[in-house]
Order: sequence, then C-alpha cells, then structure tokens
Amino acid sequence: MGHHFKVIRADKDSKARVGELRTAHGTVNTPAFMPVGTQGTVKTLSAQDLTAIGAEIILSNTYHLSLRPGMDIIRKAGGLHRFMNWGGPILTDSGGYQVFSMTKIRTVTEEGVVFQSHIDGSRRFLGPKEAIGIQTDLGSDIMMCFDECVPYPCEYDYACNSLKLTLEWEKSCKGHHKNKEQLLFGISQGSVFKDLRKRSAEGLVDIGFDGYAMGGLSVGEPEMLMYEILADSLDRFPRDKPRYLMGCGTPGNILNCVELGIDMFDCVLPTRVGRNGTAFTSRGKIPVKNGEYKDDLLPLDPACGCYTCRNHSRAYLRHLFNAEEILGLRLLSSHNLYFYLQLMKNIREAIAAGTFQQFKKEFLRKYNDV
Repeated sequence: MGHHFKVIRADKDSKARVGELRTAHGTVNTPAFMPVGTQGTVKTLSAQDLTAIGAEIILSNTYHLSLRPGMDIIRKAGGLHRFMNWGGPILTDSGGYQVFSMTKIRTVTEEGVVFQSHIDGSRRFLGPKEAIGIQTDLGSDIMMCFDECVPYPCEYDYACNSLKLTLEWEKSCKGHHKNKEQLLFGISQGSVFKDLRKRSAEGLVDIGFDGYAMGGLSVGEPEMLMYEILADSLDRFPRDKPRYLMGCGTPGNILNCVELGIDMFDCVLPTRVGRNGTAFTSRGKIPVKNGEYKDDLLPLDPACGCYTCRNHSRAYLRHLFNAEEILGLRLLSSHNLYFYLQLMKNIREAIAAGTFQQFKKEFLRKYNDV
C-alpha cells in the first residue's frame, strides 16, 4: 500500500491535524466533510452544484445502489463516477449498517447476511466478498469494510460477539481487495466498551488498512461518551493513516472531534435539516420556514458567501417553504453544505496557522449565542 495520506501540519495544543489524502480521482484536503449521496445523488443537488460549493469528495452507498438501479446498469455505465457524472473522489460505505438497520435479517454467518430487500422484500445476500465486489464495480476511490454496526444501548456480550464477527469480515475484505487504485478502510466497532474498542483497533492495525474509521458512534449514545471513546481509541491507529468518524455530526461535534484527531466526516444533517426548512448559520440554526421570517429581508447568514446568501432573503426562502416550492429545498441544502465545507476550510486554515483553539472558541461563542 502506497503513501496515500500525509499529515502536513499537526496542532501543537491538541491532536488536530491538516493532511492530504490522495485518491484515484484527486486529492482531498483534511479535515474533510463528505456530503452524503446515498443513492448516487446528494439530494436536490447536481454534480455542478457540488463543485460550486467546494465539495472535494462525496459519499455513496453500496446497499442502496446494488438494489436500485442494480449493478448491471452501473457496470454498463462504466462505474458510479460516470453513471452520476461526478469527477471527484467517492467513498462508498459497505452496506453493513443498512443491512442491520433497515432490513429483516434472516441469518448471519461468517460468510455474511441473508436479508430481505427493503424495496421489494426479495431475499438477498451480502457479505465481505460481495461488499468488496460491488464496491470494486462501483469504482469508488475509498471502499469500506463490511461490518455490523451494533445499536446503542447494547449488551456487552452481544457487542463482543459482534466485534469478533466484524473482525473476521474485515480480514476477509482485505483478502478480496484486489484493485489497489481503490483504498480500503477498516472500521472499528465495540459499542461504548473501551476494552472492545481496544481489541478492535489492535485487530484492524494487525490486518493493515489504508485508513481507519470509527463506526458505531453517533448512534444515540451521550456525546461525552463518544468523545471519551474517541480520545481513548484514536492513538491506537497509525499517525500516518486517515481517521474517519462515520455519520457525525453537528458543527460542534466536528470541532471537538477534529481536536481529538479525526480527519474525515460525513453526515446527512446539513441536507436533511435543509430540506426541513432549517439553516445552519454562523449564529446558530435558523428555522427559516417559520412565520417569524416572512418579512425578514436579510440573507440567511450575512457572513456567508454562498449562492443562496448572495442572492436571496430569508423572506423569500420562507415563502418557498410555505408554498412547498422545490427551489427552497435546493437553496437550503446548498447553503448548509457550503456552510459545512466552509467550516472545514476555516478549520484547516486555523490548524495550519496554529490558531485552532482560538478559532474553535470564537466559532462556538458566535454559533451558540442565539
């Protein structure tokens, strides 16, 4: 495995770092936020929109795409990049999380999982070999190992057995990983039990991956507990490999987790709350769909340089949501993602300048002062 990742600057007062992750479709500057495009689309936004707001990498999903439109069509199109016409890097998650959270499970073995499709109820099988095969066909730049993400709360014994199986699956994924143009990340599990997390990290490092993800967090456990697990775990991973926290979080989460040494994030929050009529701004969240904004002619966030804020007022956005106009979903989704991507850029600049702690304090002071 080549050197795909390099730390360019480490913060002297925390574990935060600025890095570069090289992939087959371009370089990603870290800490990075990845917009979520589950079904081969970041909801409401085109590839052109994503480029315009500064997205460097997006996330898509093995489980959903393999069921619909199905791999024959994506193979015929020449892979996911071509199918959706996105020229930048794509990370695909393995489908493990969806199989365990969205479907009726039939049997779980060392080979994988028999389950019923959430779309048409048909019997399907997904395991490490299949997950890697599908991701190879998708042509993703970063593939994720097949794993079981246990819910919170979770009994110790269940988490322990699940981790044993997940490590077997991850070893198997590594064995099936043939195309080295595609990076493969291992995923740490073990719920909130520190001894299991330690076992998971040691097992993954033994197998050896291009990057390491923290899975099974941000699934309902108290925030402080998540930070504790991260603080305890992250030093167990090699310094010269990227660390990815799956499915997290709010701007506050991101700042705290960057401080603990996380390099990559993904979350549906900016697009999901955007479609529900709420905007992230430098002064906190604004529920712009509410009546109180009906004659407010200010931009969403006077400090923001995105298309929405440069061109439209809160009153207009409120009107779009009130009239159930689709443009509202687009304008808020793109603003929220721009806000997140801008936050990451400012974080990278602050770490590089040695002022991360100051930046964090200042950002949160404004953000929480609503």
